[in-house]
Amino acid sequence: MGKLTTHVLDTANGRPGAAIKVELFALDGHTRRALKTTVTNHDGRCDEPLLEGAALVAGEYELVFHAGAYFAANTAGTPLPTPPFVNQVVLRFGVADASAHYHVPLLVSPWSYSTYRGS
Repeated sequence: MGKLTTHVLDTANGRPGAAIKVELFALDGHTRRALKTTVTNHDGRCDEPLLEGAALVAGEYELVFHAGAYFAANTAGTPLPTPPFVNQVVLRFGVADASAHYHVPLLVSPWSYSTYRGS
């Protein structure tokens, strides 16, 4: 049974990205359809898969991580510029095999981010 999961690591502070809003969309050409909105837990993970089983189909998806709001609330002593350099992180990716596990982690700081297909 396939599933889609994610987690967020705050690389600036060396900890999980807790309480970050995450939105998931399905893409079909120029059409964007909202599938789910959730918030990361204390470990920077979602409490359940974003999609799993029959809900995960082959196609293109978009994850939007609200990192700017997280850093605005969690950067003690060092004010961030307005607008923030990294605000909403938008990751577009494809699912070719809906029976596989797609894990999409985000490593983020106020100044950069990266991702990869995890396990």
